[in-house]
Amino acid sequence: MTFRQPCVGGISTRKVDALVAALGVQSGISKSQVSRICADIDIQVQAFLNRPLEATGYAYLYLDATYLHGRLGKAMQVCSRAVVVAMGVNADGRRELLGIKVGDSETESFWSEFIGSLKERGLTGVKLVISDAHVGLTKAIRRMLQGSCWQRCRVHFARNLLQRVPKAHQGMVTAALRSVFAQEKTDEIEARWDDLASSLVDRFPKAAELMLHAREDVLAFRHFPPQHWKKTWSTNLLERLNEEIKRRTRVVGIFPNDASITRLVGAVLLEQDEHWQLEGRRMFSAESMAAIPSLAELPTQPSLQEAAA
Repeated sequence: MTFRQPCVGGISTRKVDALVAALGVQSGISKSQVSRICADIDIQVQAFLNRPLEATGYAYLYLDATYLHGRLGKAMQVCSRAVVVAMGVNADGRRELLGIKVGDSETESFWSEFIGSLKERGLTGVKLVISDAHVGLTKAIRRMLQGSCWQRCRVHFARNLLQRVPKAHQGMVTAALRSVFAQEKTDEIEARWDDLASSLVDRFPKAAELMLHAREDVLAFRHFPPQHWKKTWSTNLLERLNEEIKRRTRVVGIFPNDASITRLVGAVLLEQDEHWQLEGRRMFSAESMAAIPSLAELPTQPSLQEAAA
């Protein structure tokens, strides 16, 4: 059994908790103490966030964002700051947290710069990108990760679909949509999807239109090994991590700047990633990873082509 070699000396929960306490609104910790805590952690976090990525590549790339409050500019105005996170699954079937970026919003240029930084560090071999349908993100995926498939998160899609259905009928549509993902064969998934879309045409045409337009994106997982479907058809794995980020940063309230957000969120990611590596469990078997189709075998997606136009 092989493991990724640690790039830093390790970070403890105690150190992360100390950083959280130091950044707290009413911490009572002196500026010199804060500086010492930050300097100790910065070296480890920056080494982690800038490490070279594995040459064997990452077939699956998960991208998601959460939002924190921070001060910006000389006026120290409090703003909502987008914190985007990338997670990859390597050729050995193990997951890794690849990086973060903090910025104003989730624009195409913002996401492109982030994906570009991952590629500069060695990101390669991406076959499937799992994310929500943010326009800026989908455009960036098309431009920066040409040839890869895009999996539109089924959870986010379900929310979008229900917005086009009267509340009284949402339970029925939710159950029918779940039945699509309960199927075990590709042709059954496609048939159940098409049946549901057809059943909505007369009563809820806008919902049917969305299903027709999003079909290839929400069902992209079906082109990959069935053993992977349940963990590749949504961003749930990153959503859980974002919940942990929110929990660990809640005591801070408002961050003094973007660097402090990168420092603390980076420390939380480093702590989680090291836990995964020490745990040694694979997300998918190496054999099933080897069964993933090549880029040449994957279908093109009209929606991504439109996004890049």
